[in-house]
Amino acid sequence: MSGARMRPSRAAVRMTLEEWEALDEDVAGELVDGVLVEEEVPSYVHETIVNWLAQVLGSWARAHGGFAATSGVKFGLAAGLGRMPDYSVFLGGRRPPREGLVRMPPDVAVEIVSRTARDQRRDRVEKLAEYARFGIPYYWIVDPKPRTVEIFALRDDASYELAFIASAGHHDAIPGCDGLVLDLDDLWAEVGRLS
Repeated sequence: MSGARMRPSRAAVRMTLEEWEALDEDVAGELVDGVLVEEEVPSYVHETIVNWLAQVLGSWARAHGGFAATSGVKFGLAAGLGRMPDYSVFLGGRRPPREGLVRMPPDVAVEIVSRTARDQRRDRVEKLAEYARFGIPYYWIVDPKPRTVEIFALRDDASYELAFIASAGHHDAIPGCDGLVLDLDDLWAEVGRLS
């Protein structure tokens, strides 16, 4: 496993998506190349952003008949590859399974960038490619250090193009989310309360 990837959680034991799905809830990690790798430990900033997304994006999704979930939902992206986005949304009458491994792409997946270079590479390079191949129409990257929200839209060639980037202000033209309003000043003010 290269240094750019997440470190194996235990001795590198290969497993299938089904074995990963069946792990106890207290066994943390994502499945990369058939190996369980450890996740970053979320900071309070990370969880504050997840909570803000739940209030804003989650409320909007529910009002539009959608479903939204925070971290912990296991998505089977491909053989030997399982990820758990920080936030995911299903829209347009699409319903994820009530339990178990989700094998259909959500309409929106969100990752909140963590502070280490390894974690940043995972969110900005590895997951960008993996989520595109899985077919997630919109991939959001929320980065608390430069205070940016980037939204990538899926192209026909199964790659992403940057469709939106902002660090402040009130935005009502959010790609893929008609009627959603993002007040980024409110988001960063909420994060700033931790200082």
